Amino acid sequence: MLNPNRITPKNITMLGSLPPLRALSSYCLAFSISMSELCNIEFISFKKIYPSFLYPGGELKDDNTFSQIDNPKLKVIRRLTWYNPFTWIIEGLSGNGDLLHAQWWTPFLGLVYLVIFIGFKLRRKPIIITIHNVLPHEKPSIHKIISGFLFKLCDHFIVHSLSNERQLKRYFNIPGDRISTIPHGPLDFHVKTDIDRQTVRDGFGFKPQDKVILLFGAIRPYKGIDTALNAFQRVIRQVPEARLLIAGKLWEKWDRYEEIIRGLDISEYIRKHLVYIPTNEVGKFFLASDFVILPYHHFDSQSGVGAAALAFRKPMIVTETGGLPEFVADRFYVVPPKDSDALAKKIITCINDPVRLARMSEEAEKIADRISWNAIASKTFSVYRQVILGKRIAKRK
Repeated sequence: MLNPNRITPKNITMLGSLPPLRALSSYCLAFSISMSELCNIEFISFKKIYPSFLYPGGELKDDNTFSQIDNPKLKVIRRLTWYNPFTWIIEGLSGNGDLLHAQWWTPFLGLVYLVIFIGFKLRRKPIIITIHNVLPHEKPSIHKIISGFLFKLCDHFIVHSLSNERQLKRYFNIPGDRISTIPHGPLDFHVKTDIDRQTVRDGFGFKPQDKVILLFGAIRPYKGIDTALNAFQRVIRQVPEARLLIAGKLWEKWDRYEEIIRGLDISEYIRKHLVYIPTNEVGKFFLASDFVILPYHHFDSQSGVGAAALAFRKPMIVTETGGLPEFVADRFYVVPPKDSDALAKKIITCINDPVRLARMSEEAEKIADRISWNAIASKTFSVYRQVILGKRIAKRK
């Protein structure tokens, strides 16, 4: 009988995005480096990922502030272009891994992935897919149809949260024994130890006594910016030294939020940076803040913003949606979506209590340790073994 513990995958082909592309590169970089400790990684990335006019945030420029990849066990191949099907075919037929592990997050890449998947299937190599968004964040779209085609070619599925697992079963009829739930790890590479916190705060115009609440990430309808602004007005009434730091690229017009800000008369308490934040600048925003909020209206996976907050050991309040509650240790820090009163009450309770904030930071550190990249790599490697074992048993039958 075949023993899965004696199966050791040596070479893995991954498909996704790596720096300097933005896309899913933060996750893919941390994940592929952690996996390279256990096996050789051949990473198929893009030279041109998709046309800028399809990107909801507008122009999609590269981020050249990521650290350079210098890892002998991580080979990066950058031939894929969204407009050249020959590059898709080449990668599908030339990948050297024992299996393909694809990262899936956008329908724009559906045809590219489909061709590469078919290439691996023709060579009888198993396919594992990590699904970052089982359903689209905004309105239902062609995402589900394209995903359905791709999923038929996959041998195993990895998701980041239990809510994603439930969706995968419900909407795509994927059996539970083909799904593994493995969390999103903390984005530790954003953390810089040589930066002085007060100097950073001075740069933002914050005073030592200011209590800074951070709302970070792309400005999109589901992120709950309106809920946060209405909650913040209530916070200001009881905590006049509170400040709201909003940072992220606009994926929608800011006008309606500016109207809310003017109507609530809170503009003097808010600092806005409504642009894409380069990787080497991300740490400054978390370092300057005392507190992070994720007031999402709806969300099904785990958040890269939450993963970054864990890396900085920041106290968080999140909404009861998707995998967000998994970022905090106590249900006390989880509020209903679209409930500005509940959000305001929890912020006021926490921000006025230094002892509680310190405990929240300690809890964030414990969560970050529990979902470390080493632990994620170990769990993923076990999935590789199981999938390869299943293929070998099937061949014997």
